[in-house]
Amino acid sequence: MRGSIQHITALIKKDFLLEWRQQYTLFGVLLYVASTIFVAYLSMGQPEATTWNALFWIIQLFVCVNAVAKSFLQEGRGRMLYFYSIAGARDFILSKLLFNALLMLVMSILALAIYALLLGSPLEHFFTFLGITILGGVSISLVFTFLAAIAAKAQQQSAMMAIMGFPIIVPQLLLLMKISSVAFADVVQGGFWQMAGTLVGLDLLVIALAIILFPFLWKD
Repeated sequence: MRGSIQHITALIKKDFLLEWRQQYTLFGVLLYVASTIFVAYLSMGQPEATTWNALFWIIQLFVCVNAVAKSFLQEGRGRMLYFYSIAGARDFILSKLLFNALLMLVMSILALAIYALLLGSPLEHFFTFLGITILGGVSISLVFTFLAAIAAKAQQQSAMMAIMGFPIIVPQLLLLMKISSVAFADVVQGGFWQMAGTLVGLDLLVIALAIILFPFLWKD
């Protein structure tokens, strides 16, 4: 157990250092977020609450695709062989899931700040929406990290990500839009905790599937 924690920590540190050295990638994603939101502001001003909510989660989806989905695509065959010799499959996939969840958590908060600054904030409960944003960003990152691990073994990696990812992520986006609608209402709406629990359950299912299935890809 202690060895696994050390492996996971070392792999997360490695990903952090790579991300820090390639700052153009991170700032490129931030520029993409800011420019997309600015274009939306120029085209529609400050939209109504329903449009504001839907547009935010669509932007979050593409932020995740740009920031998180590349995690396995940048790992060459030689580097994967090296990781195979020093760490197990479970430690490797858990380190990727944790690192991408932390990365998407930061990107989600920054995206929400830019979004609220340019498009205004129709939120009645800002901190509730902030918590849902963090949970939603982590949920989306878990799904795309798992899909990136599968697509990394295919020839057309980006195409595989799109083919596998969007049919899976659409129900999750709809659930997130439904959950986050409570932050726009003056009155308390029923079913919030049930929907949030469903989302957490889906996250745990993705983690379990990654731990179970990734070792078969790892040996390939």
